This record gives sequence, C-alpha cells and structure tokens, in this order.
Amino acid sequence: CVAAEPHCRQQLRHLQDSAGIAARLPPRLEGRWVSTGCEVRPGPEFLTRSYLFYTNRLFKALQFYYWDPSCRDPSYSLVIKGKLRLRQASWITRGATEADYHLHKVGIVFHSQRAMREVASWINQTSGEGCAGFLPPGRSWAPGALYEVLSARTERDCTAALGFAMHELSLVRVERHFQPLLQPQQSGSRLVEELYLGDIHTDWGERLHYRPTGYQRPMQSALEMQFPCYPHQIGRTVIFCLLQHHVHPCPACGIISRADEHHPPILPARAALPMQLSGSWVSTHCEVRPAVLFLTRYFTFHGNNHTWEGHYYHYSDPLCRQPTFTIYASGHYTQGIPSSKVQGGTELAFKVTQARVTPMDQVTVVMLNSSEAGSCGLAGSWSAGVEQDITPTNGCAALGIRLPHTEYELFKTEQDTQQRSLLYIGERPTDGSSPDSPDKRPTSYQAPLIQCAAASEEFSNYISLKYVGRKDANGIEALKPLPVAFLLFIALLFLRWD
Repeated sequence: CVAAEPHCRQQLRHLQDSAGIAARLPPRLEGRWVSTGCEVRPGPEFLTRSYLFYTNRLFKALQFYYWDPSCRDPSYSLVIKGKLRLRQASWITRGATEADYHLHKVGIVFHSQRAMREVASWINQTSGEGCAGFLPPGRSWAPGALYEVLSARTERDCTAALGFAMHELSLVRVERHFQPLLQPQQSGSRLVEELYLGDIHTDWGERLHYRPTGYQRPMQSALEMQFPCYPHQIGRTVIFCLLQHHVHPCPACGIISRADEHHPPILPARAALPMQLSGSWVSTHCEVRPAVLFLTRYFTFHGNNHTWEGHYYHYSDPLCRQPTFTIYASGHYTQGIPSSKVQGGTELAFKVTQARVTPMDQVTVVMLNSSEAGSCGLAGSWSAGVEQDITPTNGCAALGIRLPHTEYELFKTEQDTQQRSLLYIGERPTDGSSPDSPDKRPTSYQAPLIQCAAASEEFSNYISLKYVGRKDANGIEALKPLPVAFLLFIALLFLRWD
C-alpha cells in the first residue's frame, strides 16, 4: 500500500475505537439544538431546524423551509409547540431512547406570495372539510402573519398536505465527544454535543405514520464549549479539559440559533464544487440505518477507468465496537449528470459485479452456514474472520446481496469549514430495498464521507478490520462472543422479507 493507506486506516481505527464518544441514557435534552447546515430530506425538501426543550418537558421547534439546497431562499417556517416525555431505552435501536410526544399547535409563516399560494393550494386540495378554504384564493401575502395549521384545542389538523409529522421525536439519542481545534494558532479540543432524532421515511406516502428506527443528520447544542485539553478519561479517549468560554460550534449554528419564524436563517453562500470522485473516502462516525444496522463505510473511486471498490463494516452496537460481518464490493460507474430533481446533486449508475463477505461473529457464521446451498458462497464452509467470494453464487441471498446488480445513485461533494472534502451518497430506501430502477433514485443523502486519500494516492489493497478481542489461552486474539448479535439476524430477515 502507498502512503495514503495509513491515513484511511487511522480514520477507520479511530471509528472502531468509538472516537471518544459518550452517550447518556436517558439523554438530557434541555436547551436549544440547531442544524449544522442546510439539510436535505426526501422529496427533496431543504430545511434548517432549531429546537428548544424546556425543563418542564415542553418544547418549541422551528423548521425553516427553502427553495434551494443552500438554504438561502426561504419559503416558509413552521412553529411547532408541544410536550415530550422520554420513555425506556429502545429495544429495537440500541443506544436510543423511545419517547412520546403530543403537539399542542403548529403555525406557519410564509416568506413570499409564491410560498403562500403554493401551500394554500396544497392544503385546499388535499385536506378534509375542516381545512377547506384554509386561505381564500387571491389573498395577498402578509409578512410576519402566523397562520394556524394544527390546534389540539380545536382538533384541527391541516398539516398532512405538507408531509408534516414530528415522529422524529419518538427516537432520541445524545452523544458527547471532544473535537480537535483545527484553526491556526489554536490547540486543544472543544466539547461537542449532538442530538440524533428519528429518521424520515424516504417514501413520502409512508412518512406520516412511520415510526423511526434510524436517525437524521444530528443537531448540535447551540451553546458549545471550547477547552484547552489535558489528560482526562471520557469513553476510551484520554482528554483533560478546563472550561474556557462559550463558542458556536459551526458558522451555520450561530446563524440558525439566532433566527426566529419571522426572520429565517440565511446561510452563507457556498461555491458549487464539480463532482470529483477520484480518491478514497471514509465514514466520519458510526452510522445507523433503519432496521438495526450499524456500520462504517470506506470507498475508493478510480476516475481513470470509472471503477470503484467499497467496504461495508457492519456492527451490532451504536459505537461500532462489536463487528458482525464485512462486505467488500466492486464494479464500475457511469459518467455523472446533473440531477433534474435535486438541485446540486449528480446522478450516476453503479454496477456491482463482484463481492466478498467476512463473517465476524458466530451468529453470522451460523446464519450463513444455514443458508440454502448455492445461494451464498460455498455451503457449510463459513467461519469467523475468513473471507469468502460470493460472486460465483451471484451474491448472498441471506444478506440480500444480488450480483450483478445496478443501483441508480445521487451524489454530491462539498467542503466543510476546514476545507476538507466531503462526499454525500444517496440515502438508502427506508424499507431496506435497493434503488435498482431510475424511479427509485434517492432524493436525499446519507451521512457524509470524508476524503482520506486524494486521486494520486489511490490504492486497491483491501483493508481488513479484524476485531481486536480478548486473547485466548495461547495469547492469540479471539473474537468476543456477542450475545446481542441475534438482533442482526432479525434485521436481516426484516430486510429480506419486507
């Protein structure tokens, strides 16, 4: 491997060591939480969020919607008020807390005549009798006016036409970690608190009654702290920090935290970047997908011949410490074209022609060895830590892998505040299916990958992330038994049968 490998390997190891993440159960929500940038929801919808939770369980949530993916041209704002009650730890999504919420009222503020006309048309056409004539045709836009679209007191609810639901509040997780200060002449770290709320279903028709099992892009605490750091224990990372002063954690966070429904945040202009896939990209944190799947991803794209390699490291826990299986896949991809649906996105088609699987725990081994002969590698030959080629069996039915296989994708590249390159790949369908036809192409994105090697540093050697477990009597590293790994088996069956 060339010099690029250590950087990518270091990032993967950092994630496997949980990156010093601490998560409290139950979480503390009091205070304001804001988006870290312009968010894209399926549809697509472009929005920013600012949620305020009070100590008496009441909350006030602001959602700002925009016409553009840079969140600079506001359309309308929603003011959502209600009450939230945390319940027990989720038995479906490990590390999450389930919650019940009740909405008291929802109001809407339009930011242009166009927005008022379009939203009024949606409500008048699709809502029931109680919402007919929500706004009389031709009524002029009144800047700053707040119109009620939901009231628990009058039992009026006109929000369905907006695709609005707050089911995201039914699944909650808060993570804390220390982030190095990367600005010149600064040293130490700052404490970052992130709020993960439930994911939004990728099918518009399902989102109104979907109960989340994954997460959206996290929000950050509006008041973060910057620390000079000395040795201190948090999770597996040793850091010592003394409180210095309060700072906003990102440029967008301060703008969003100061906004209100009458003055929506206008985010700074960002230069459009050409799609430059070549190089290697890796996850920035342990990712969660619906149906109890935790994973990290690592990709290499070879622009000279349009081939790609992908590594998917699956785990049974939300800190990505307990591996279950690894998938290596490769193939080729098409030349990208600008998306006609998602402004700023690029449409590509990816063909998967080869794949290999490495089971990493005994439950996965048993499952694969129990699969039908000829459906997933050599029947009865699977063992923990040993990779097997599944190309000759046209994939692995037990894992939902079919070869050869084409997926219609949505990509986007950006730069973060430290000028690091980020790659956004289309969000996977919530129902566990594959975007195997143009009409199933994503309209939103997964968590971003960060570039860990430039095009000139590409390498194709497979990076193996063998689990570092306890040593046996002979001093040889052994795979640690995972009593919770049966959740993986349930999730795979769900994906297979749904």
